[in-house]
Amino acid sequence: MPGGDLLVRGGTLVVPEGTFEADVLIEDGTIVMIGRGLSPAGHEVLDARGMLVLPGVVDEHVHMREPGLEYKDDFTHGTMAAAAGGVTTVIEMPNTLPPVDDADKLRRKADLLSGRAYVDFALLGVLHDENLDELEGMLGAGAVGFKAFLGPTTGNIPPPGDGSIYEALEKSSRLGFTVAFHGENWDLVRMFTERVRSEGKVDPLAHLRSRPPVCEEEAAQRIALYARRTGGRALIVHVAAAEAINVVRRARSDGVEVYAETCPHYLLLSADDYERYGALMKVNPPVRERDHQRELWRAVNDGTIQTLGSDHAPHSREEKSGDIMSAAAGVPAVQTFLPLMLDAALKGKMPITKIPELMARNPARLFGLYPKKGSLSVGSDGDLAIVDPKAEWTVKAEDLYAKHPMTPFDGLRVRGKVVYTILRGVVVAESGRVAISEPRGEWVIGRT
Repeated sequence: MPGGDLLVRGGTLVVPEGTFEADVLIEDGTIVMIGRGLSPAGHEVLDARGMLVLPGVVDEHVHMREPGLEYKDDFTHGTMAAAAGGVTTVIEMPNTLPPVDDADKLRRKADLLSGRAYVDFALLGVLHDENLDELEGMLGAGAVGFKAFLGPTTGNIPPPGDGSIYEALEKSSRLGFTVAFHGENWDLVRMFTERVRSEGKVDPLAHLRSRPPVCEEEAAQRIALYARRTGGRALIVHVAAAEAINVVRRARSDGVEVYAETCPHYLLLSADDYERYGALMKVNPPVRERDHQRELWRAVNDGTIQTLGSDHAPHSREEKSGDIMSAAAGVPAVQTFLPLMLDAALKGKMPITKIPELMARNPARLFGLYPKKGSLSVGSDGDLAIVDPKAEWTVKAEDLYAKHPMTPFDGLRVRGKVVYTILRGVVVAESGRVAISEPRGEWVIGRT
């Protein structure tokens, strides 16, 4: 779909290296000039004085539920939510029905989603024991990487064995792709869960006890070891445990290509909140105690955590009701992703420059989308999130673009509002509401 022509004038550009005032000129969807006093004829002008101009967020971790699980949510609602929240590219996980485990399924999923996307999207393929020979074909068909579920997940995809993980990371080293890991040891999770169930425990903290930190720590050690020995590139997603972070920190200090992602719910919620929110805040791995939260923040600021993802994972209200052990794990998160991290940055939890680094540039690099995506520079797509840093507002579940709008952050007062979301030079959302009448997102294919 053709891009737009737009001049964004007078904003404060926020990039990983710092901030500076400049205009941004977008022609046919591509940034063609950045500087002061730009005044081309015939372009729509957007006044950004007093606002922050960031590269559009690349959310590397979303489960939009289509195909096969549309009763939970769908790609239309999910990408509208992304646009409303300043996210311009989403990387879709492969645990839909059917799972994306060969090139044909990947192409069919791309065809299905292409007419329903309000932002651009990329696709991951899944890794399991039966499809190692399909990885090259999926890359050729447009996959930007692969996801391995080492712990139980929606879709009940069996975890790959150690041999499959090792061989996939050998291929990663040779071909240059990233393998993203749900980093929990399946057998340990099963053992601890059975132990909690046998005790009849269904209190809000039972879920936390059913997946203790050792489940993450063991998986992180295994992944780091295999990445060290193969030279492959591994990303451990939704890290919640301090022990796993310490494994990643040690491996990275030795030059191993292992990366860590965490999510806003781990940074902003703690075990203290289970009594209030119960199953509403249930995610996997679980939100942990405050000492883990403190270690996650330290890792964000010292560079151990290289990316942030929303882990957008909607469910029906019925699935999120009942006791903590039977309720589904996951929350709608893509729309609140940037607002929550903006609020944290503006309140001093991290430098504002960490947002374009961890939520745009680094995800785009890991999945072969950079510099087309994730960069505020000449030649990149004209994808921007324009933020009023002085605005204060309240998160409301009723404002979420979701079939089942729920969030543990309902009622939270935050600072910093996404005023405009711009996709390839076109304003697709304004002040939290979608501003276009039909989808204009496109499937983007990376390069390793």
